[in-house]
Amino acid sequence: QARLEESGGGPAQVGGGLRLSCAASGYIYYCMGWFRQAPGKEREGVATIDRTGTSYYAGSVKGRFTISKDNAKNTLYLQMNSLKPEDTAMYYCAADERRTGGGYCYGPPENSYNFLGLWGQGTLVSVSS
Repeated sequence: QARLEESGGGPAQVGGGLRLSCAASGYIYYCMGWFRQAPGKEREGVATIDRTGTSYYAGSVKGRFTISKDNAKNTLYLQMNSLKPEDTAMYYCAADERRTGGGYCYGPPENSYNFLGLWGQGTLVSVSS
């Protein structure tokens, strides 16, 4: 059964914002991230954050999106501001289910794709004028 659950998606205006949440259960102390997939396009990395709080962003969202986490609440967040139509996508929360190493993400979000083994069901973000 899924142990990650995204929420917070929905319609948004161009230039507006949304905050996505991911209930992370026991994964909050490991590398976690947000990925998105638009219809007809490949899934792309958006942002990742490791155990220490070090974060990484895709160039397309840097300066507009902020990934953060609340360890006490076991929740991962993605604050999305200055939304653009091209941000429209299904957004997925992902986590490293390995229990070795120090919980690091090691670089840009795309680099984490292959080792983030647990994925949520996704939450849809639709940005329009």
